Amino acid sequence: MLYYVVMDDCSINHQIFINEISMFQNCSNIGIECLLITHIRWYLPSTAIQERNIMVCVLINQLFRPGTMKSLAIILALGLFAQSQAASVYVDRFLQQYNKLHDPANGYFSKWGIPYHSVETLMVEAPDHGHQTTSEAYSYWLWLEALHGKVTNNFSSFNDAWANMEQYIIPVHNSQTGNNYNPGKPATYSAELDYPSEYPSPMEFNVPVGSDPIYQELVSTYGSDDVYSMHWLLDVDNVYGFGNLPGSCELGPQADGPSYINTYQRGPQESVWRTIPQTTCDSFKFGGRNGFLDLFVGDNSYTQQWKYSNAPDADARAVQAAFWAYTWANENGKASDVAATVEKAGKLGDYLRYALFDKYFKRIGNCVGPYNCPGGQGKESAHYLISWYFAWGAALYGGWSWRIGDGAAHFGYQNPLAAYALSNVAAMRPKSATGASDWQTSLERQLEFYQYLQSAEGAFAGGATNTWNGRYDTPPSNLTANTFHGMFYDWEPVYHDPASNRWYGMQPWSVDRLAQYYYVSGDATAKALLDKWVKWIVSEIQFVDGTYKVPEWLEWTGIPPEVHVTVTRRSSDVGTASATARTLSYYAAKSGDNDVKEVAKKLLDLIWANYQTDKGVSVEEVVETYSRFNEEVYVPYNWEGHYPNGDVIQHGATFISLRSFYKNDPDWPKVEAHLAGGEAPKFTYHRFWAQSDVALAQGTYGVLFNE
Repeated sequence: MLYYVVMDDCSINHQIFINEISMFQNCSNIGIECLLITHIRWYLPSTAIQERNIMVCVLINQLFRPGTMKSLAIILALGLFAQSQAASVYVDRFLQQYNKLHDPANGYFSKWGIPYHSVETLMVEAPDHGHQTTSEAYSYWLWLEALHGKVTNNFSSFNDAWANMEQYIIPVHNSQTGNNYNPGKPATYSAELDYPSEYPSPMEFNVPVGSDPIYQELVSTYGSDDVYSMHWLLDVDNVYGFGNLPGSCELGPQADGPSYINTYQRGPQESVWRTIPQTTCDSFKFGGRNGFLDLFVGDNSYTQQWKYSNAPDADARAVQAAFWAYTWANENGKASDVAATVEKAGKLGDYLRYALFDKYFKRIGNCVGPYNCPGGQGKESAHYLISWYFAWGAALYGGWSWRIGDGAAHFGYQNPLAAYALSNVAAMRPKSATGASDWQTSLERQLEFYQYLQSAEGAFAGGATNTWNGRYDTPPSNLTANTFHGMFYDWEPVYHDPASNRWYGMQPWSVDRLAQYYYVSGDATAKALLDKWVKWIVSEIQFVDGTYKVPEWLEWTGIPPEVHVTVTRRSSDVGTASATARTLSYYAAKSGDNDVKEVAKKLLDLIWANYQTDKGVSVEEVVETYSRFNEEVYVPYNWEGHYPNGDVIQHGATFISLRSFYKNDPDWPKVEAHLAGGEAPKFTYHRFWAQSDVALAQGTYGVLFNE
């Protein structure tokens, strides 16, 4: 006999979803007539074993007819708990972590429902404040809600997260006004320079640029000049005070809401410590007499304007999240619940194609000399790789608009699963004429890119560029013999402080997506790449003293096809370790490699057992880079401006002088003591992406292996 039981009247933290309760076997050996429950599959977020057992007792009392002894129900409940504990542990962990992330007391989300980059405010890494957020955080949120939908069979929170993304971080129509774009001349060339002190970089109007081959079909398909892509950075609490709320421009510090901002714009040596945060909508209200524009670009005159930058790996991860939401909803006959959102993911992927083109739409391959390398026609400017960024902007009051791609691609940004979804899943294919075929080409090109960059040991080297030094320079002679479709190998694409491929996290982030693609498709090329990478990482994970160490920093030597990697530093970082475990889980689930499965399981168990906090799962870290709070930020002589709070921007400014608000942060005394000669401060950070990675890795393992 088969029973289906769902308790709908429980509170949200105590829902039990139960199916397939098979009841048989006479229990005469204990002297009463009863039935033994032998199989149960359930999900319960609570961590309290006693509370969980009580709830099972309540359920069993409901199942048995009146008069059944309650002691029997308790015996059965305890036995049932012991039996089901192992079978539900990893999904249960996912739900526990999910609940921590969504507990308002823990501070992961703003009052507008936007995920912060971190719970803690004193945080300087890619963002320069913890209560900023990134398109990366949004994409992780979507993925988190997709898996929650799989577990609960309710995908409403996934749809809600996408709606929040549209409301706040995809620039709304009134934040993209004045479009007057000529796809035959997408942008005016301005060279990327090596150091911030070399800026502003002059506009060079006579450098040939190519034509934008996708603009017209996007306008024809969607009926709008707006770009449907995420801007990469939001000042969620309007700490800087620009007040660039969606649909608004420079409302100032009194504006209550998330504000678009930007930071990086001055070449590969501009680490976060050397940035001058700037408004995305520059009406010359703040900054200097030309707003912030003449810090970055040299021109004869300056026009009030808006501009946005996209981090393509985040938009691709959002597409990836939509793929899983659709797949899991479809498995349960609920595809219609996510259909509208999934269609929007196809649209997001359509515009994401701007990442597949050279910065100035120049021809791909041996593109040396800004004046000598011609502009591309049609798709000649497409490298079909997911590049570091793309950007778009316009004059505030019409007159001109511009769009650029990027000629530099990092292996860490590639996402073959997203490319597969956008080209092979009917519900997700872009509506434009060539969107799906472009992503099919991209899928093939990405796999080829992994092959080109794989080291002798198995890890993946940095990337390749069509624009050496960001200005179409002549590359070193040793890089010209073995190119990638005429693009030159670069071990540290785009950023050099620190080197963009030093951080190990790029490895599991990208290879996890490769493993997911392999899991879905069974692609033999993907498997061969994974075989080698998995062998390498399994040999580099250390299990010692009841915990683990994964790589943190990597050092690179050689050039393709003879690239070598060495691990120079390890850590117990929960985010990268979780991403590693999830990568191994997908690989093991498809290949059947039980040894790799056990490594993934051991990592997950040690992460969970060792690093619990009230707010999530985290490891204390020593933040040596905070010695740079007093570092000088280059501002040209005779340039002076102000932030909305009055902080002065002038020659001799420092990171902290441009961010005086940090001196009111509750954690500032730790940094101040370090700057006075004390030890480097210690922090236990709760980054949204890392906390999501913990949840996703635990839940994915549970889903893949039913454990």
